[in-house]
Amino acid sequence: MLWLNKGKRTFLQDRQLGSSLALVAGALNSAGFLSVGYYCANMTGNVSALASAFVAGKLQAALMAGAIVLCFLAGAMTCTLLMNNGRRRGQGAIYAFTILLEAILLCGLACAQLIWQPKNVPSSISPLLLSFLMGLQNATVTRVSGAVVRTTHVTGMVTDLGIELADWFSSFRQKEDAEKHRKMQQRLWLHSQIIGCFIIGSGLGVYGYTYWPTGFLFIVAGILACLSLPGIMININRDTKDASQTG
Repeated sequence: MLWLNKGKRTFLQDRQLGSSLALVAGALNSAGFLSVGYYCANMTGNVSALASAFVAGKLQAALMAGAIVLCFLAGAMTCTLLMNNGRRRGQGAIYAFTILLEAILLCGLACAQLIWQPKNVPSSISPLLLSFLMGLQNATVTRVSGAVVRTTHVTGMVTDLGIELADWFSSFRQKEDAEKHRKMQQRLWLHSQIIGCFIIGSGLGVYGYTYWPTGFLFIVAGILACLSLPGIMININRDTKDASQTG
């Protein structure tokens, strides 16, 4: 399964994992922008917005941009602390639990919106929580894939794609061995597919959050739960089997 073990991953697993979560990241990034005009996965843009707003004397906008960056950082830290603790306890599905946590928090946000929307109360909680979730998710997929995949960092993915394309073009001039050429093509496909899924997810996020914001968040939370539950169930069955054998 995608989540079971960091050390036994395949290219297909990394591609499935990256593509699925890139769709989610793109969708939630669009939702964050539509809620109050900030991208919850774009830390480069938010840092620039922080600086420019501060210089222009727009302190409220600067504080919001800074808060989004800090929430992303807090999400990445939370993920790492959970993973370190889970590995010390021998929990093989700790990666799945972090994604399940993301799904639960997203459900909480959707429930909160059910309260805000009838009263037409604007809230800055949405982009802050979404930024936390993006930090949590990006750290999770970075750790589980051994830094091969990142789902919210499009700048890095486009950079990797450019490097791989240059190497691929160079391989036509300088003969490469078959195995190296195969891995090069795999990485090209991996980065291209993740970038494409992020774009598709962004489009779906604009459509879904515009016309059905609360239901859209519930749907995304359900997708995350579906991604995490198989690994959790395998881990539970394994623990139950080990306990029965020990007993």
